Amino acid sequence: MFENLTDKFEKAFKLLKGQGQITEINVAETLKEVRRALLDADVNFKTAKDFTNTVKEKALGRDVLKAVSPGQLMIKICHEELVELMGGNESEINTKGNPGIILMSGLQGSGKTTFTGKLGNYLTKKKGKKVLLVACDVYRPAAIDQLHVLGEQLDIEVYSNKEEKNPVAIATAAVQYAKSKGFNVVIVDTAGRLAIDEVMMDEIAKVKQAIEPTETLFVVDSMTGQDAVNTAKAFNDKINFDGVVLTKLDGDTRGGAALSIKAVVDKPIKFVGTGEKMDALDVFYPKRMADRILGMGDVVSLVERAQEQFDEEEARKLQKKIQKDQFDLNDFLGQLQQIKNMGNVKDLMGMIPGMGKAVKDVDIPDDAFKHVEAIILSMTPRERANPGLLNGQRKNRIARGSGTNLQEVNKLLKQFEDTKKMMKMMSNPKNMMSMMKQMKGMGGGMPGM
Repeated sequence: MFENLTDKFEKAFKLLKGQGQITEINVAETLKEVRRALLDADVNFKTAKDFTNTVKEKALGRDVLKAVSPGQLMIKICHEELVELMGGNESEINTKGNPGIILMSGLQGSGKTTFTGKLGNYLTKKKGKKVLLVACDVYRPAAIDQLHVLGEQLDIEVYSNKEEKNPVAIATAAVQYAKSKGFNVVIVDTAGRLAIDEVMMDEIAKVKQAIEPTETLFVVDSMTGQDAVNTAKAFNDKINFDGVVLTKLDGDTRGGAALSIKAVVDKPIKFVGTGEKMDALDVFYPKRMADRILGMGDVVSLVERAQEQFDEEEARKLQKKIQKDQFDLNDFLGQLQQIKNMGNVKDLMGMIPGMGKAVKDVDIPDDAFKHVEAIILSMTPRERANPGLLNGQRKNRIARGSGTNLQEVNKLLKQFEDTKKMMKMMSNPKNMMSMMKQMKGMGGGMPGM
C-alpha cells in the first residue's frame, strides 16, 4: 500500500533540493507533482486540490529556519496536512453499554463477515471483552456458516437462527440473549449486496433503529478506490454510521480511499484490515499512516507488535543466556517464530525508517522462514543446543533431512553466529552507541537480509 505514492512524494520534494528558499515558483512546481501523485493514488479531485492549496498557503506563510531546508519544511507541512486529512487523531470504538452493540454494514464482498470475526478476536484478546457474534445475513446461508466457522476458530460464541428470515427479529433476540448470558459486546453482521439498493439500506436502518447500537461501522474494500468513497457517502446519508473500516489494505491498492474518505464523509477511519489472518487488524492511526506515506517508517507500530509477541519473563531469561554466551539454535528458532507471528515480514521491514524503499521490489513471501525452520528442526536436540558439534557429515545429514543443500545449512549457521554476536553486543549498553554509529554509516541498509 502507498508504495507508488511514497515514490511520487519523494520525487516532488526533490524539486526543492538545493533551493535556498521557498518561492511561489518552486512551491507551485512541487505541489503540481504532489497533486498528480494524489490523483494517481485515486484520491478525490476536490480533496487533492484542497490539500495542495492548504500546503501552498502554509509553505509561503512560513520563514525557513537556517537549520531547516525548504525541502524539509515542505515534508513537515505535508506530513501535518496528511495527518489532518486522515482525521488527526485515532478514533476509539465505543463498546460501552450493557451490552455494547456494534452494527456492521457494507457491500457484499467488502470483507464484512471476516472483519466481524477479526473485531471479535481483537475485543476478546486485547480488550478482555466477552463477545457474541450475530449472523443476520438471512439471504446468504454461506455467510452464516462462515461466521460460525470463524467463531469456532476464535472460541467466540455465534448467535444465529436459519429458520427466522427477519434480520430485525434475529438482532433483537440476540441482544436479549446477550443480556441474559452476561456478554459485554454484541457484534451484528448484516446482509450486503453487490451494489447499493434501497431495500438493503432500509433493512439496515430498521435493524439499527431496533437495537440502538453504540457503534455503527461501515466496512469497505479499499481496493475499490474512489468507488469506496462514493459508497461510504451513500451509506452514511442513509444510516449515519460512526466510523469506517478499510479492508484489504495489504492488496494492490493505491490508497486513495484512506486519504479521501474522512474529507468526503466526515467520519473517522477506525480500523484497517491488513491480511487474511484473524489478527491482521490494526487500529487506524493517521500520524503513523502519514509517516509511512512519506517514507518515515512506523517504529511505534513495530514496537507494539513486538510487545504483543515477546514475553517479558522469557526476554529476561534470554538476556541472561546471551550474556553467558549460551544463546543456541533453539533460542534462534524461537526468535524467528515470534517475528513470524508479528505479521508479514516485508510489511514489518517497511515499518523501519529507510527500509520501505529498500524492500519495495524484493519479494519476501509469508513462508520466508520455512527453510530455516526445516534445517533447525532436522537437527538433534543435542546439535541445536551445541552448534559447535556440526561437522561436515552432520551438515550433509541435516541438508538431506530438511530438503535443502549444504550451502543453505552453512548460510544459516553463519546467520546464527552473526545474530549471536549482534545480540551479545546489544546486551551491553556501552556498545549501543558504537553500534548506532555503524548503522548510521550503512545509510539505513541491512546487509544480508
